[in-house]
Amino acid sequence: MNNELEKRLKQLKIEDYIWILYIGIIILSLYSNTLERKYFLYNDNISKEKYRKITIGLFTVLVIVYAYFLNDSYSDYKDIKKEKSPKKKELITLSFIGSIFISGILFLYIALSDENIDVEVAFN
Repeated sequence: MNNELEKRLKQLKIEDYIWILYIGIIILSLYSNTLERKYFLYNDNISKEKYRKITIGLFTVLVIVYAYFLNDSYSDYKDIKKEKSPKKKELITLSFIGSIFISGILFLYIALSDENIDVEVAFN
């Protein structure tokens, strides 16, 4: 097996784990929406704090996942000179540029700063 194939298979295995992690994130997001709703309807400050802690935790995990993808994309970008296909070079460059825009960091900052939960944040 060549190095490129081994690398792709390893990436896919890691991505499988990330998809499982995303399922957990979705379930926790649904629960945090319940807590947020409870806070708004009943002014329940305990629900508000639980919601904030879960949101901060979720976006912390997402930033780590985004950092993994950024690192992976940067690794491909560093090796771009080895590529012969102009189309593949273009796509690698676009993938790297897309990975730089890590919105998760901005959402984490909002979750940490917004003590009154005035702004709706959602991962995407």
